[in-house]
Amino acid sequence: MTSHGAVREWDDNEGIGVIDSPDTPGGCWAHFSNIVADETRPHVLTAGEQVTFSYEAGSQDGFDYRAVLVWPPGVKPGTPQRATPHRPWAAYRSTLTIRWSDGTVTTRPGER
Repeated sequence: MTSHGAVREWDDNEGIGVIDSPDTPGGCWAHFSNIVADETRPHVLTAGEQVTFSYEAGSQDGFDYRAVLVWPPGVKPGTPQRATPHRPWAAYRSTLTIRWSDGTVTTRPGER
């Protein structure tokens, strides 16, 4: 279902927030990955911003609704979500180390 609402709150660090709408009493939980954005707009919202969004019923962090797609100002409602190219985070590094029962060790560097 699609609705219009106002962003109640948005946490840039967590990438989550709440959208208020008459169709979603108590608020609709939103995640940055559901924001339809283009190259000129980051995947963030601002408190007080008017948005169009599609939602589904479902419990998420204490809310009875969660956003499926969010169209912020300047993005035409109904515009599909584009796949974002994978960009590794500079702060994230991982390594997989397996210690086998025969004493050998296999190490594989992760993404960087």
